[in-house]
Amino acid sequence: MRLKICRKEAKESRLFSRLVDAGLSKNNVAARESLGAEARELTLIFSSIISKSG
Repeated sequence: MRLKICRKEAKESRLFSRLVDAGLSKNNVAARESLGAEARELTLIFSSIISKSG
């Protein structure tokens, strides 16, 4: 159950990082893309754990 909550939070983090307008600075865009990629990786990890556990 807690893994499903973690997966949902990772999905929401990815969504909100895409929605946030942090300006067009290259540093901001790179940081936002990096955080989005990390949230995606966490979502995949949590999904894999959930599918293998039950």
